[in-house]
Amino acid sequence: MPDLGAPKNLFDRIGIPKSLATGYLALALFMIGDGVEQGYLSAFLTDEGFSAGRIALMFTLYGVTAGISAWMAAALSDVIGPRRLMLAGAAIWVVFHVLFVTLGVLEHVEVLLLACYGLRGFGYPLFAYGFLMWVIRTARPQRLGMAVGWFWFAYIAGFSTLSPLVAKASIAAIGPLPTLWAAMCVIAAGTAVALTVRAPGGDRPPVRADENPLRSLLTGVSILWQEPKVAVAGVVRVINGVSQFGFPVFLPVYFTRSLDFSLGDWLTIYSVMYMVNLGCNLLAGYWSDRYGISPVVRWMGCAGCAVTTVAFYYVPTTTHSFWLSLLTGCLFCACLAGFSPMSALMPLLAPRRTGAAMAGLNLGAGLGTAAGPALVSLCLTPLGVEGVMWVFGACYALGAALTLFLRVAPHTREPVPGGELPVG
Repeated sequence: MPDLGAPKNLFDRIGIPKSLATGYLALALFMIGDGVEQGYLSAFLTDEGFSAGRIALMFTLYGVTAGISAWMAAALSDVIGPRRLMLAGAAIWVVFHVLFVTLGVLEHVEVLLLACYGLRGFGYPLFAYGFLMWVIRTARPQRLGMAVGWFWFAYIAGFSTLSPLVAKASIAAIGPLPTLWAAMCVIAAGTAVALTVRAPGGDRPPVRADENPLRSLLTGVSILWQEPKVAVAGVVRVINGVSQFGFPVFLPVYFTRSLDFSLGDWLTIYSVMYMVNLGCNLLAGYWSDRYGISPVVRWMGCAGCAVTTVAFYYVPTTTHSFWLSLLTGCLFCACLAGFSPMSALMPLLAPRRTGAAMAGLNLGAGLGTAAGPALVSLCLTPLGVEGVMWVFGACYALGAALTLFLRVAPHTREPVPGGELPVG
């Protein structure tokens, strides 16, 4: 049960449940290993002779399996507990990563490249979203926005901020292929740290032992038509991911081939812009606790990304300036942080069905990893890079309109200091 008392230590004051502090570190390490390839894999596979269409399909399949896995994560955490779920995710990641590199990349078998990379997509959502469910059940309600903000801080710190820097250093030292192998060392470190977490509920599922696992999974889908607001939130969560997971499919090639940026410069841009995202995740969590989740998602997240996504094409293309490109990327990622409080919104949209609501949201998060690459696959050839960026911008504009439906009934709102309500 969450600790409802006043903050007693530094961790409580900054919004991190003390018993889960090492879990945030484990998440960051795991996501470094998972994200090492993001900044260069498409360019590397292009150099290895794989076509752009095959690469986009590979990322799309990865996104589909990640979406299924994310949907399963919330319900499975109820059935087997977050810790076992995290360990299962790590095992899946390692097994299929080895097969992806050996059979797909080294043997150059396209079917196995697609299959193994796609199946590896089941791994990271079980680890990451299993831990997110642990956070939601442990954090004090008054600090839930900050606790979730710290989750996304650790997630983005590993996946999008530190991993490009690790990749840049590793590629310079040992080359791109050995870097794929080195990622497993970081995954192992994150898994080892996760074993040290001793928060309540990690091993014992919070639901009855005789609960039907299939039934728990199906509620994560059925809630989408039983609770329309959860479905709308899921769509917004899909939109959240279109650029974040679509960009790695084509922007490394565009920046290094069409704009003549070095791979090192691109990895620096990719890393620094998500470094800005880190601090803004915490800022978005604070603002959502103070002013409301829906306004933050609508204006900072959707509207901000609609503008900055398009700008991230025109500014680098017209100026060829490293610094202006970096600035524009940073503005995009600052706005992207506006989506991070959405996980704190779900317990308010469906207070009696939190697990199912989180499953619906996680399904949207996972499908966002597929939607971005799928849009690239569909639009890149007929519309070009410019057209793809406009399609992404239009998706965010649609998301801004959808947030108007994400209002919470007054009786479900939790009071916060000063008498303000956390959701608009």
